[in-house]
Amino acid sequence: MIAIIDYGVGNLFSLKSSLAAIGADAFVSGDAAEIEKADKIILPGVGAFGDAAKKLRDCGMADVLLKEAAKGKPIMGICLGMQLLFDKSFEYGEHEGLGLIKGEIRPISEMIPEGLKIPHIGWNALQFTDKPSKLFRYIKDGDFVYFVHSYAGANCEESIIAKSEYGAPLCAAVENGNVCGCQFHPEKSGDVGLSILRGFCDMEVEVC
Repeated sequence: MIAIIDYGVGNLFSLKSSLAAIGADAFVSGDAAEIEKADKIILPGVGAFGDAAKKLRDCGMADVLLKEAAKGKPIMGICLGMQLLFDKSFEYGEHEGLGLIKGEIRPISEMIPEGLKIPHIGWNALQFTDKPSKLFRYIKDGDFVYFVHSYAGANCEESIIAKSEYGAPLCAAVENGNVCGCQFHPEKSGDVGLSILRGFCDMEVEVC
């Protein structure tokens, strides 16, 4: 059973439909007790980091995520949900993240050549790194996924499992033990995205 965290931010039901398409049993909830019973957790998210981080803490979901991550339960962040896994973000100020992925979130305007449109919207190929990934077990290097973002992970090389090229290499996905995240939207990425979600569904609890 997969819990999709409802904290007032995210494309929840599109994600639930994608999981249903691969035969995964998933539910949307903002109830801590129900989420703790799940085998795996997905943290979605769209919007601004600071607002989302506050909502996550105010509703108690930040504490739930930290506790379940410490147990070794597989956790996946998507788009802003991935960014919230990091130590901090510099989106409209400086905001504290969950600290499950070492690094920070910075504007892609600092990373790409001038003249490229921001946000980065569209299909880009994944470029795998040398770090083995359980998340990508069912896809191949060069497969395309769909992005919508103006910020990206930085100073997180030890956790990056894939990059994408947008004038410069940008962090596309991270993985640290049982915690992983995608800057792109697997639920909007066709068969490749479904295969990535299937890879997450097949992740096992890490022994801590």
